[in-house]
Amino acid sequence: MLARDLPPWLAHLDDEDYQFIKKLVMASGSLKELAASYDVSYPTIRVRLDRLLEKIRIVDTVPVTDPLQAQIRLLVASGDISEKTGKSLLAVHRSCLDGDKK
Repeated sequence: MLARDLPPWLAHLDDEDYQFIKKLVMASGSLKELAASYDVSYPTIRVRLDRLLEKIRIVDTVPVTDPLQAQIRLLVASGDISEKTGKSLLAVHRSCLDGDKK
């Protein structure tokens, strides 16, 4: 499969996410086994999986026509920026878009 053939949710994931998905599949979906392979606790793996699921949801729900909004939401889901910062950035972005329409 070529990169251009990837579904949008998969195309927005980074290498670390791909490796996590691969390990999850290789562990037959067992979070306990996955936690052991990463040498971390089950709750740590659960948080990592929840963040990955949120990234996928974001890409599936944010219109492809607004890549900045998608990127901001992905940064929040990854924990790279706080939710408060993400909301502030989205508000500024919406304000700029509304200003362009006038």
